[in-house]
Formats: sequence, C-alpha cells, structure tokens
Amino acid sequence: MTPQKIRKAVFPAAGLGTRFLPATKAMPKEMLCLVDKPLIQYGVEEAVAAGCTEIILITGRGKSTMEDHFDASPELEANLEAKNKQALLDIVHSVNNLARVTYTRQPEPLGLGHAVLMAKELVGDQPFAILLPDDIVDSTVPCMKQMVEAFNEIHCSILGSEVIEGPAISSYGVLDCTPIASNPRLFDVTNMVEKPRFEDAPSNHAIIGRYILTPRIFDMLEHLTPGAGGELQLTDAIKALLAYEKVYGFSYEGKRHDAGDKLGFLKATVEFALKRDDLGPPFREWLKTFPI
Repeated sequence: MTPQKIRKAVFPAAGLGTRFLPATKAMPKEMLCLVDKPLIQYGVEEAVAAGCTEIILITGRGKSTMEDHFDASPELEANLEAKNKQALLDIVHSVNNLARVTYTRQPEPLGLGHAVLMAKELVGDQPFAILLPDDIVDSTVPCMKQMVEAFNEIHCSILGSEVIEGPAISSYGVLDCTPIASNPRLFDVTNMVEKPRFEDAPSNHAIIGRYILTPRIFDMLEHLTPGAGGELQLTDAIKALLAYEKVYGFSYEGKRHDAGDKLGFLKATVEFALKRDDLGPPFREWLKTFPI
C-alpha cells in the first residue's frame, strides 16, 4: 500500500482575537496584515509550498472576510484591468489561485481540539496538516515543508517544536521526548505536559502551531472528556493517541514570530519589512533616525 501524502491543511480560525481589540471587533485577527499580507495568507502559502492542495478554514461568525480574500473579486479585477495595472492584477490572481479553499464553521469556541474536530468530514481518512495562523515561521525551507519531508520518512504524527529556555516554557505545551538516531530533528514523544511550572517541565521542547496528524486523532477527540468550559484540548487528544501509535516532535529550522501577541506582531512587522527589497532600505534608514 502506497503511503498517503499530506494534501489537506486545516486552519483553526474561529477565535475571537480579544488580544487585539478593538481592531478585531469587526475584523478577524487572521486578517491583520504583516506589511501588506494578512496572517492567514502566510500560513496558506506555507501549506501550499509543502504540497497541500486543499485548505480547510475553520471559521466562525464574522469571519467572512477570510472567505472573500481567497475568492475572486470581479469588480476589483475589472478595475485593475481597465487601468492596465497588470502587476497588481497578477497579485490578486495569485491569491485567488493559491489552492482549493473550503470552509466549515465552529458554532462556538470550545477549544482547539473541537475546532479540529469540525474538519473531520472534510479531511476524511488521511493524514493532514494543522497550521495555527498566529504562528508565523520565517525560514528558508517553509516549516510545514520540512515537517512533510520528515513525515514522508516515518509516516507518523509529528508536532512542530521549538526550544524555549527558562521560565517562558511555562506558557507552552511541553514534550517529554528523546532524540532519535536517524534524524537529529526528530524526537520520540512519550508524554506532553500543558503549561508546566518551569521546575516541572520534562524538557525545553515546546509545542508550536504546526502539526501533522493521522486521522485517528478524530477518534480521540470524539471520545475525549471535555475540560474546563466544555473545551476539547488538542494536546489531550494527542496524549490519548500515544496509546495507539507513535508521535514525534520535530525541531524545525527557522524563526517563529508569535503574531497573536501585540509585541510579537510588531516585531514581525519590522523584521518582514526590513527583508523586503522595496521597503527594506528606506525603512532601515528611517529607523536609524528614529529617536529611541
């Protein structure tokens, strides 16, 4: 039997974005822009670069602008064509044609695990990727592509991981894991601890917003006992999955920006602007004159 490839990517995007109020009162957090591209598009482009051909957005009330963003815009396109603005028209078309994008709603915010469960019928019986739009990973080889290449070797669930030093590890899910000899970036996971005290953390390998999971995760989610507030946590479901199959951590190459945090979003904006050929040089010169 030919091993299945990763062709579908799930984006949980039904959250309320309260950390960015009032900006997110009427606009999805995922549509906040780093320079001139919304957060959700960075993730979708990463998934497409990894070979995903179907993007599944888990949305909620007030999220229709995400659907519009990846859809055709006849009025805008006709206007740009009439004004012979071909470069801008090409940009619009490139967004429309990134991938097949489908949508399903999470009726109420009942945890990341519940959001992923909403994708069950669209994912079907195949392994799939999950990308959290808040985590923007800047890397030479896209983070999810790195993970897909690792998956093609081991054909097991993989959790994106980053080394977090010091007390900050308490803000993450943390892997109890050991490295494997065949690939220095892969770690054999035996357990996970959600937001442990620094002194109780089993390692310094934190889980970040990139996952490749087998379809058995849906069985785990459907039989999971809800936690506080009736929420289903994805970490709990992955812990249950460990009883049936191997799960690995993956230490990716690249720099992660927590764009779900105001300071992290500002840092990412500056760094992405400085990397741009058109904006970088003048922006850098301006920064040199800015009083700090």
